[in-house]
Amino acid sequence: MTSIPISPASAAPAVTVRRQTTSGRIALTLFAIAILALALMPWWAKTGTIRMVLELCCYIAVAQMWNMLAGYAGLVSVGQQAFMGAAGYAMFVLAQTFGVNPFLAIALSLVVPAVLAVPCYFLLHRLDGPYFAIGTWVVAEVFRLVSTNLGWVNAGAGMSLTVMKDYSAFQRNIAMSLLCAVMILLTIGGSYWFLRSRYGLALIAMRDNPVAAASQGVNVKRLRFMIYVAAAVGCGLAGSVYFMAQLRINPASAFDPMWSNLAIFIVMVGGIASIEGVLIGTAIYFVADRWFGAYGASYFVVLGVMTVLVALYARTGIWGLVSRRWDAPWFPIRRHLILKTEEKP
Repeated sequence: MTSIPISPASAAPAVTVRRQTTSGRIALTLFAIAILALALMPWWAKTGTIRMVLELCCYIAVAQMWNMLAGYAGLVSVGQQAFMGAAGYAMFVLAQTFGVNPFLAIALSLVVPAVLAVPCYFLLHRLDGPYFAIGTWVVAEVFRLVSTNLGWVNAGAGMSLTVMKDYSAFQRNIAMSLLCAVMILLTIGGSYWFLRSRYGLALIAMRDNPVAAASQGVNVKRLRFMIYVAAAVGCGLAGSVYFMAQLRINPASAFDPMWSNLAIFIVMVGGIASIEGVLIGTAIYFVADRWFGAYGASYFVVLGVMTVLVALYARTGIWGLVSRRWDAPWFPIRRHLILKTEEKP
């Protein structure tokens, strides 16, 4: 048998890797426009609208942080409000007690959840499944009880951010708008960037099968630790921004379990392990809260039943159902191998 010589041209790889899609390019363009629109809100929106959008952005940020924890790292937490409250209190103490510029205090306050997340993780990481979830709730309750008994944060009476009176309404609107843009850019844009990196590949492998991922060289423990700390900082940012807009904080509101409840609802209904699902779920929750929030307990029962139904019959959420029919991701993170077509003479 005679061997057939292979030219260098014919030895070249016959495939190319596609990482972006048409729908992804359109979504990234709209995302950039949305970030710009958020930053320019003082020039096109009223104060009430800005506050409403800020609340919506906080929902998105908290839900995406929970999505990264549960959807990719496999850490189901019901106590992320611990870091929201800790960062919120840190911002109030820095601004109100020590006279730090409140907008600079927001950035400085993020050190607190980052530091607190380290011992919390090493305390909880040995727990698994529901035990981990219960442990995170216990930690949040401990934070609430501690803040209730600390005199230098005014104990259970809470604190007011009276230093904000030094700024005009327009200045506060500018600050809130920029904070909204930065928060969405860091939580949504940062998550997307991370998921498209080599760490994202490891995270997706860990999500699918942690044991198999570890056998292929993925440091599962280190990656889970990184996600836990990053989620704590992201939730802390949302807490600082939210309570700055509220101008008041107390233990009941700072460590309210409702934050974890809404994050779980948003991610479960919208679609776990997808940025698209977070955006869809947040829109559903925000509209439902505005339309049916006045109904009180019955409104929460309906949301709970909806979450259970989705968990039983559509585990991938609304976005999962949509993506089965149309392969048009808004934030594509998969890599596709595309065969090169040979050029004919």
